[in-house]
Amino acid sequence: MTEKQPYQVVQEYDQFEVRRYPEHLLAEIESGGSFEGAGNRGFRYLFAYISGENQATQKISMTAPVVQDLSSERLEMTAPVLQQAFATQDENQRTPKFRIAFVLPEGFTLQNAPSPTNPNVHLRPVPAGLAAVIRFSGGWSTRNYQQHLQMLRTALKETGLTSLGTPRFARFDPPFKPWFVRHNEILLDLEEPSPSGKE
Repeated sequence: MTEKQPYQVVQEYDQFEVRRYPEHLLAEIESGGSFEGAGNRGFRYLFAYISGENQATQKISMTAPVVQDLSSERLEMTAPVLQQAFATQDENQRTPKFRIAFVLPEGFTLQNAPSPTNPNVHLRPVPAGLAAVIRFSGGWSTRNYQQHLQMLRTALKETGLTSLGTPRFARFDPPFKPWFVRHNEILLDLEEPSPSGKE
């Protein structure tokens, strides 16, 4: 069974939940093209990295996201696969670019994770933080994503929570799994509450 990235549920709402994620490490790659196609293209290179295309030639089992200690022969891959849009330097470029990332197993750091041999694959640490998360099933289409992102943003406004940064799309299932039973999530980072509980 696939391991999943650990988190703590802080608060549950009707349409979403607030989670606290621990510090973790991403293996990521930039991929251009359509929303649907970028994830598939990026996935291949990241899968090659966890399959042994790294300086240690170690295999990392795929997780949802990667959450296992390093062993001498095999690392666990985790789910979800994360996809995030980002702005490009070239304003004339009309094709969007996305960062596609695997979450590496718990315990991996920049110091002990195997270095990618592909120069396009990068390791990036992510600090611990709060995120609002909406879960949904269905295909990986732009329409499905936008519909649920709008639901999450509307629900956040109604509860008075403030989101930060750009949304992330999390896919927990392989492409061959039927679209109607896929587990998908959208995450929006949240502003940390003040220690006194006041704004």
